[in-house]
Amino acid sequence: MSIAGHNAVETNPPVHPSGRNARVLLTSVFGPYAQDDEFGSRRINPMELYHNQVTRTQGPFSLRMFHRSWGIMLIQCNISAPCALLDFPTLDRFVEEIRSNQYDVVGITSILPNLGKVREMCRLIRKYLPQAKIVVGGHISNAPDISERIDADYIARGDGVEWFRRFLGEDVSQPIRHPLIPSGINTRTMGLNVRRKKGEVAATLIPSVGCPMGCNFCATSAMFGGKGKFINFYETGDELFHVMCGLEKEMEIRSFFVMDENFLLHKKRALRVLELMEEYGKSWSLYVFSSARVLLSYDIEQLVGLGISWAWMGLEGKQSQYVKLSDVNTFDLVKHFHAHGIRLLGSSIIGLEEHTPENIHEAIEYAVSHDTDFHQFMLYTPIPGTPLYADLKAKQNLLPPEEFDEADIHGQYIFNYRHPHFQKGQETEFLIHAFERDFEVNGPSVLRIARTTLEGWKRYKHHPSKRIRDRFAYEAHELYLKYAGSLWAAKRWFNKNLKLVERISTVLEDVKREFGLKARLMTPIVGRVILHKIRKEDEFLKSGGTYEPPVFYELNQQMIALKQKVRAGFQPVKWISPLLNRV
Repeated sequence: MSIAGHNAVETNPPVHPSGRNARVLLTSVFGPYAQDDEFGSRRINPMELYHNQVTRTQGPFSLRMFHRSWGIMLIQCNISAPCALLDFPTLDRFVEEIRSNQYDVVGITSILPNLGKVREMCRLIRKYLPQAKIVVGGHISNAPDISERIDADYIARGDGVEWFRRFLGEDVSQPIRHPLIPSGINTRTMGLNVRRKKGEVAATLIPSVGCPMGCNFCATSAMFGGKGKFINFYETGDELFHVMCGLEKEMEIRSFFVMDENFLLHKKRALRVLELMEEYGKSWSLYVFSSARVLLSYDIEQLVGLGISWAWMGLEGKQSQYVKLSDVNTFDLVKHFHAHGIRLLGSSIIGLEEHTPENIHEAIEYAVSHDTDFHQFMLYTPIPGTPLYADLKAKQNLLPPEEFDEADIHGQYIFNYRHPHFQKGQETEFLIHAFERDFEVNGPSVLRIARTTLEGWKRYKHHPSKRIRDRFAYEAHELYLKYAGSLWAAKRWFNKNLKLVERISTVLEDVKREFGLKARLMTPIVGRVILHKIRKEDEFLKSGGTYEPPVFYELNQQMIALKQKVRAGFQPVKWISPLLNRV
């Protein structure tokens, strides 16, 4: 039984009495997200993926952006019931929504650190919508005792689209419609709001969920069935290409952030997409997640042809035992892909079983010396549902609940278990040192990519394929102006770090040589403006300034039809319909 006496059903729920006529509200947890509060928000854990986990200590050079709650957007596009979606609401806005509107079902998506917020939202729903069924999903559903800790009617694990279709009495075998999702919102760095034109923001593309690699710490893999399990939304390259063409047309974009844990692992599908890109002359850029071994299973010509221009790759740690890294020289891999203009985000773990206070600095130097364009550092954290969590629980190494707050277990602060070698609190110190050391040695991540982008441009600017020439020209089009000016400003900002200044100067001079007079003339002009912006941003952050995402409120066509009054100009949710005649 849950805390309020409701039976929380996890699988095979009964069909809702109203079926596809049930009025549905899907929502993320309420903000603020970058402030300490009583419900579990933490200033240290803002709703900004890159600033949170990758560029955390880079101050005004940190990459700041927000990402929508893709899971509930996908659900909304794939049910026929009238559905409203509330993303990043304030607490007041959430209360206003459930006080002012009648809903039969309220679905909440969350991660485990936001448990306190989910509990409060359930309480408020019971108060204002006592007849509504509460469904909780997302990574929080992995917690084995979640039904006892929140007042929900149902815990939806795994594929939320299938779960809701079944709950609403719909056909679960329908093809998946793909929502129109910009990859980043309110992008900002160096004090500059990146107000991009249409075509310059990537579309988020979701080919599948889950990860068959099944690393023992991976919550995503665990959520969708564990090692060897995944759910493909689009089985063939033809289906996926059709969706990509639809996103290109509707959103006027030319790049895709591929939200798939190992997109390239499905090689037959990927190579069919490549064939179709070549046939139809698509100069797309793809930003992907991939393991090192999978990347190396492709010829470089195939990767370049597919438009792979950015890859998020696990390095994990020195002497890592993970199969995805066995027999792979990751240093050579990084150099090889950089030489072809492929930017890399390396990911390393702090606190592996073999890490000690004596060898952790060596492990950090090993990670930093890869010189990837970006570098993520995360604490080795057992998340409920993962094999790592089960292993540490069996060994009785997990901390009792009274010794930590769930809101602090997000991989960027403390352990929730007893590490064999670290004393309590040391993990935080070592994690921060890893970020600081990477920044000190390799400089701002947003500027490292200038070097890699330039290498790609020089190598492929005369490629025989116009499709490939066009892609690299587009990716390099800001080098002589914005990047050159930023490098000029960075030289002056880091004037006391002589090694870093030398590194930045080398890249800047390469840009000037490549782009000639226009780069030499514009660099100091643009650079002075950017340096001023950097200083202002630094002042803002040091004074305690934080960023919060905007609130999104979206209705599908069925919900709009139910409402008597809809504000002028309000547009229904749009999606890309699947390719029905499968090839």
